[in-house]
Amino acid sequence: MSNVRSYTDKQILTRAKSTHGFKAIPTGYWLCGIRSTEDQSDNYDDKFYLFKGETFICVTSGTTNPGKWGLLNFATYNPQGCAVVKADEWYYDLWTQGLHKGKMKAWVQFSDILFYRDNNKNDKSEEIGKVYKGKIGINFHTCTYEKEPGILKKFIGWIIGKWSEGCQVVNGAYDYYKIIELTFVQPKMSYCLLKEFEP
Repeated sequence: MSNVRSYTDKQILTRAKSTHGFKAIPTGYWLCGIRSTEDQSDNYDDKFYLFKGETFICVTSGTTNPGKWGLLNFATYNPQGCAVVKADEWYYDLWTQGLHKGKMKAWVQFSDILFYRDNNKNDKSEEIGKVYKGKIGINFHTCTYEKEPGILKKFIGWIIGKWSEGCQVVNGAYDYYKIIELTFVQPKMSYCLLKEFEP
């Protein structure tokens, strides 16, 4: 269950327009992630808001942080640390249509993103140290490869585990595929990642 407070669409839009890198609200679909200040270890405690232009479409829960496995075992895939996407930033045309690990429809990274390398080996995701920039496979996906519609309607992930080493992950598969169905009418997806804020 997400611990992020609820916001009105106006509150999110106002905050997004004051965020670093803001140029304009995209005319098509775009996503806004809101990162919980509580940040419960290995839990899906963040939210994703889907907009079309300035019109709110839907909201769902997920994670904007890597899971505990990635934070503790980064030496197996990157000795610099686990990627944590920098919040309070706009990332225009960040994603393009594709497949996550060749197994599920997903928005896959197309343009550069700003991120940290968390390497202090605790189970908290932290924005500390040097800011990096690049294409490192930060995708937007869900936390199951299951495709059977009846199962997807009921499936909700509770533990992040290996599902994120920096990816932005929706934990409700049904909500996720509704977003994919709506948004795959366009070639690119922009993203604004915000920290939880006082409205």
